[in-house]
Amino acid sequence: MDGASSSAFRPKKSGEKVPVWTSTRYLLAVLGSFGFFSAYGMRVNLSVAMVAMVNHTQKAALNGSEDCVPNTNTTGQDKPGEFGWDSGEQSIILGAFFYGYIVTQIPGGFLAGRYGGKPVFGLGILCTALFTLVTPVAARANKYLFIAVRVIQGLGEGVTFPAMHAMWKSWAPPIERSKLVTITYSGAHLGTVFSLPISGLLCDHFGWPSVFYAFGALGCLWFVIWMLMVHNTPEEHPRISYVEREYIQGELRREGTTGKNESIPWLTFATSAPVWAIVLSHFSNNWGFYTLLTDLPTYMKEILLFDLTQAGFLSAVPYLCIWLVIIFGGQLADFLRENKFLSTTAVRKVFNCGGLVLPGIFMVATGYVNCSQQVLAIVFLTFSVAMGGLCMSGFNVNHLDIAPRYAGVLMGISNCVATIPGFAGPAVVGILTQNAHQWQIVFYITAGINAFGTITYLLMGDGTVQPWA
Repeated sequence: MDGASSSAFRPKKSGEKVPVWTSTRYLLAVLGSFGFFSAYGMRVNLSVAMVAMVNHTQKAALNGSEDCVPNTNTTGQDKPGEFGWDSGEQSIILGAFFYGYIVTQIPGGFLAGRYGGKPVFGLGILCTALFTLVTPVAARANKYLFIAVRVIQGLGEGVTFPAMHAMWKSWAPPIERSKLVTITYSGAHLGTVFSLPISGLLCDHFGWPSVFYAFGALGCLWFVIWMLMVHNTPEEHPRISYVEREYIQGELRREGTTGKNESIPWLTFATSAPVWAIVLSHFSNNWGFYTLLTDLPTYMKEILLFDLTQAGFLSAVPYLCIWLVIIFGGQLADFLRENKFLSTTAVRKVFNCGGLVLPGIFMVATGYVNCSQQVLAIVFLTFSVAMGGLCMSGFNVNHLDIAPRYAGVLMGISNCVATIPGFAGPAVVGILTQNAHQWQIVFYITAGINAFGTITYLLMGDGTVQPWA
């Protein structure tokens, strides 16, 4: 059955209205959102801190404009960076996180399905937070120890998306999935909005180590709140209202996707066209997202020639906009489904297409802008990142549409493949970006990958529960 076929607010015999914004399921969405806020803050702070950590020698403007004067890499107190890593070494360090991140995707979904998403999600972020706190010591001790710490941070954070998807299979009524999932995962982008400028300020005023101490401590604080307030299922929650529990369970029973998984149909996953549609779109979306997430501060400083603090603040602007697009998109997607303007399949394809095609167009346009057109560059980059938020109501929630019981494992599979751009993207940037014209090649590659993801999802995507699910 199509996920849009049931009403979100079916009257109850008791006459009591199902709570929405004061509900337990929305509290879960908010706390999950803050979890991703913390996780992404710890993930992306190195992108800004790296600019302060490395002692670049002054060189000609990369964009080739004789009218542009390049910035030297100093902090607000004019202190040069401590480390002499070249661009290749920096790319390896920035990408190291994803070598760990890719390993725990599928195990994270499996463990969350067996033991519940609450402990898996919480402990994953705690692991990342603890190793964030020791990052300055590791970086100063040895480059390879620093890389190892980043890999371990990735191992911890790799379980987060699969674990959260596993929780939503028990907590999200089908017609509210877009809303709840987008609220939850939008925290990742809000964390990026916060992390980029705050990291720049911390580097300028307190030195780059303060970035890791601040975000690591925040992650530990969030872990305590999460473990005290969240429960794996509505049945386990001691404070959920009767009417909300009955509403959630009734909607899931009506969909026919309740119950435990006796076995995981791995071969069926491998031969399912809708699963492949999700995987390929996830890969395509993440290629552009990770390329900019990791290298945008460097692009702002070395190509557009902003100083460190400006680069941090301006790099955050696109992620503030994507946060808004994700929230609005989730509300609009479920509005279209609930009122039967479009089927779930049509909604997923429309949003997914917009979230891949539009970013590719604006990214290519960015490649033709130099440092004398800084405002235009920011506009193009902002639209490129922000429009990608439409995908959150496309492939990113689609696992719950086609196979709710296996959503955690399916998210682990798709995010595992989609993590490859996390280290491949920065590597491509490190190899190609010796001047602005080579950044154009990076952006064209991204647009081509987005086009591939669009076509495959339009052909193979589906929004209905699969027969094997």
